[in-house]
Amino acid sequence: MGENAPMDFAFTAEAGLAGLFLASFLSATLLPGGSEAVLAALLLAHPEQAPAALLLATVGNTAGGMVTYYMGRLLPQKIDPEKLCEAVSTRTALVRRRGAPILLLAWAPIVGDALCAAAGWLRLPVLQCALWMAAGKAARYVLVIASMAAL
Repeated sequence: MGENAPMDFAFTAEAGLAGLFLASFLSATLLPGGSEAVLAALLLAHPEQAPAALLLATVGNTAGGMVTYYMGRLLPQKIDPEKLCEAVSTRTALVRRRGAPILLLAWAPIVGDALCAAAGWLRLPVLQCALWMAAGKAARYVLVIASMAAL
């Protein structure tokens, strides 16, 4: 390959979708990551995969958020929220006040993981949490897909 030769890197739609699911799952756990960039790359290479990408990104990201929710459930109930650091205490109070619908914001950077963990620690209903979480995460991916379609 010559010095000025273009790099031909192509991935199949299936590999892209699998990678998107994995990136979406991992970025919703306490690990850092950006599934939006993976979604955008997939759509640039395979725009016809938008519906499948939306579904897999939403399911993967929601599953990752539920891992954080269950990690929160593992915390002992005897912890006094007042003794937690101020940031965690504030988010726990917010989740307690707003309930499962606050998980519409589970996609948000920094606060999303804390909201999921607080919902688990407070033992909010699993199904409600998963549904609200999925709705917020799907809405975010719809916006990414719409912005890619506008390019």
